Amino acid sequence: MIGSDYWWVLLIKIVVLLLALLTIAAYLTLAERKVAARIQLRVGPNRVGPYGLLQPAADAVKLLFKENTAPANRDRLLFLVGPSLIAAAAIFSFAAIPMGVNSWFNYQFHWDIAHFNVGLLFILGVSSFSVYALFLGGWSANSKYSLLGGLRSSAQLISVEMAVSFAVMAAVILAGSLDSSRS
Repeated sequence: MIGSDYWWVLLIKIVVLLLALLTIAAYLTLAERKVAARIQLRVGPNRVGPYGLLQPAADAVKLLFKENTAPANRDRLLFLVGPSLIAAAAIFSFAAIPMGVNSWFNYQFHWDIAHFNVGLLFILGVSSFSVYALFLGGWSANSKYSLLGGLRSSAQLISVEMAVSFAVMAAVILAGSLDSSRS
């Protein structure tokens, strides 16, 4: 049920969720780089800002000015749609995840953008689009090696999704519902 909020409340929720996801991803990448540097007995990213905390912003600026290289005989549309599908699948799956609190005054503060009674099925279905995105990325480069790599990655992702789906089904059977906000 998407229509329970006003359109501007829904828009604010979407913007806050996107900003939070992008910020979390940037700083988790920074943490991964720092841990990898620590394991390899290196200093790691610490030049930009105090303790390197502005490194994600510097990485974003570098990414904006980076040269765009792509295979010459690629399918231009599919070459752009493939990575976009992966990003969309990752972000849309957060739309049905309930976030919020129940207060003492029986007021529910919820941050789920879309509430479905089959929310877990929606999350599993949307996340399966990444299989197609990997295949499109390999096929659109117009090379047999990238096609084989895309097929291999798609097969690996399908096997992982099957295991995750079976694990989720155990929780669904115990809860008796596919509603992700049911406690």
